Amino acid sequence: MELDFILLFLDSVFLQEGDGFFGFMGAKGLGSDDPMVKGIIPSLFAVAGFGIMLNFFNAAVRKKMVDQVKLKRIMKETRAWQKERMQAMRAKDQAKTEQLNKKSAYMNKMSMEMMQMNMRPMMITFVPLILIFYLVLPFLFSYTVALSPIHLNVIPGDFFQLTCTAEQAADPESVCEQENALFLWAWYFLSSIAFSGIIMKLTKTSMGV
Repeated sequence: MELDFILLFLDSVFLQEGDGFFGFMGAKGLGSDDPMVKGIIPSLFAVAGFGIMLNFFNAAVRKKMVDQVKLKRIMKETRAWQKERMQAMRAKDQAKTEQLNKKSAYMNKMSMEMMQMNMRPMMITFVPLILIFYLVLPFLFSYTVALSPIHLNVIPGDFFQLTCTAEQAADPESVCEQENALFLWAWYFLSSIAFSGIIMKLTKTSMGV
């Protein structure tokens, strides 16, 4: 699993309907009662556009701050060691396993360096990301911006809801107008994930994790 997917998942938890990020958005969640961009089709493409734009921004920062040649070298060396060690363990070659285990400290150091290289750009991109989430998107778009043919709430409970439930749609105080409507933050999250891998390949800025 890509590291950026995990970070986007954790970041998106704060954007869903509920108390908002430290209560900043209030009880309704991310969105506007009177958005500037109206209609499902314009909203759907506009939010996806924001996701693509921010992915390109992230890629540009990574390209500037991360030595991709060094990152790929560390990644290749680490994966080769892990593969060789796993083969030795499966073959029950104790001598080979012990020999490879002697490099564990060095490999852990390399893995930590690779993690640090991936984290540095995020220190730059995090602030613009949050500002756009909370100062731009809520005024441009409604609380729900797309419709899904099926419900996408695959995680049990109310912790990570992507689409409106039937109960929410029936509640007159809810921001959900119909069942399976996608929340603004959820459509942005899905759009970002969908295009992140493609953009990293196009810009040659893979995180190597």
